[in-house]
Amino acid sequence: MKESAGKILMIVENPYPQDTRVRNEANKLFKSGYKVSIIAKKYPNQSSVEDVSGVKAYRVPWFEVFKKSTESKSFFLKLIFKIATKIGYIIEYFYFTFAAFIASIIVLFKEGFDVVHLHNPPNTLFVIGLFYRLFGKKFVFDHHDLSPELFLSRYNTNGGIIHKILLIEEKLCLRSANIVIATNESYKEIDIVRGKKRPEDIFIVRNGPDLNLFKEVEPDKELKQSGKTILVYIGVMGPQDGVDYLLRSLHILINHFNRKDFYCIIIGPGDSLEDLKQLREELKLQDYCRFTGKIPFDDLLRYLSTADICVDPNPSNPLNDYSTWIKVMEYMSLGKPIVSYNLKETRFSAQQAALYATPNDEKEFAEKIIQLMDNPDLRKEMGRFGKKRVQNELAWEIVSENLLDAYRKLLPNKIPLKAETSSAV
Repeated sequence: MKESAGKILMIVENPYPQDTRVRNEANKLFKSGYKVSIIAKKYPNQSSVEDVSGVKAYRVPWFEVFKKSTESKSFFLKLIFKIATKIGYIIEYFYFTFAAFIASIIVLFKEGFDVVHLHNPPNTLFVIGLFYRLFGKKFVFDHHDLSPELFLSRYNTNGGIIHKILLIEEKLCLRSANIVIATNESYKEIDIVRGKKRPEDIFIVRNGPDLNLFKEVEPDKELKQSGKTILVYIGVMGPQDGVDYLLRSLHILINHFNRKDFYCIIIGPGDSLEDLKQLREELKLQDYCRFTGKIPFDDLLRYLSTADICVDPNPSNPLNDYSTWIKVMEYMSLGKPIVSYNLKETRFSAQQAALYATPNDEKEFAEKIIQLMDNPDLRKEMGRFGKKRVQNELAWEIVSENLLDAYRKLLPNKIPLKAETSSAV
């Protein structure tokens, strides 16, 4: 039996293997010779312990304190829901941190580990990494979200005591980690400035699609035969994710530009899903868009393969201005043209594969959709550019090599198996 290149414990407050980035990282490391265990949130009907393609998953039972809904309520109810949501997140984060710590002790004795690799949020998980550093373990902080900016964006606030606490938490995460994984250059700059990390201790591992999974399939016949332009959105639906902006742009398409020759498929779960469905009713969009909720991957591929245009309506806000969205690269991997707001990291990713509206301008976003609806040749040209860019620069197999570089520095005496990395996707 081959000796592993090192033993890694990942911790994520998301279900596994449903979290795409964590799954990709775990598979990359496992196929490169590392032994990987993961502590994750337990979905209903999932096993508490399971071997997932060689990665050992330990799952923590989950509960939701309050439903995270803040939209489409009266002012009084909206205020109550905002307070309840904040309290709910605090309780859930502390619960998961405590439960993950207990689970980590079990993993330590059953599997062993050299590295604790934490995926945020929540940033409270840093206490686990810091604890194990006292016993000679390495600590990797995988910086998925800017929690202070997420708070500002989600609750449309300018600061306050919670924001200050989140800044302190983030600094503690960054300062106590041996290595930081950042998703893009913007995050790296923040990690240097706010966390005082040395640039050489930060490795950029971008979100990139697995091209072994993202392949075109037979399109949806009913949608194709409708004679309408098919728009598709995939992603999470929280208050900061901009699906409400998309719905208002669709309303403008119909009522300002008199365009009714489209149909929009909106795919994904999220705290705001029910509120967005209500907004659809209020805007009288029932005949023009469909919410699918969470769907099997095969269905997602079918809808993406059917799409004429894909949309990324993330508005400009303190979080989105610095973040990279994997859905953009997933759209590109299937050769789909994109309409997006003009955000720094989105423009870096998509380049000529997207048309960019002025941030948060819903009317201009609708105009960009019309521009693509009426120009099939432009759609094809943009799609070809995006697909080639992903294949040559942004596919997971390419961008994930930086993850192995981080581990080579972290565990210099336990080198990953170079011969296996080329197929590790």
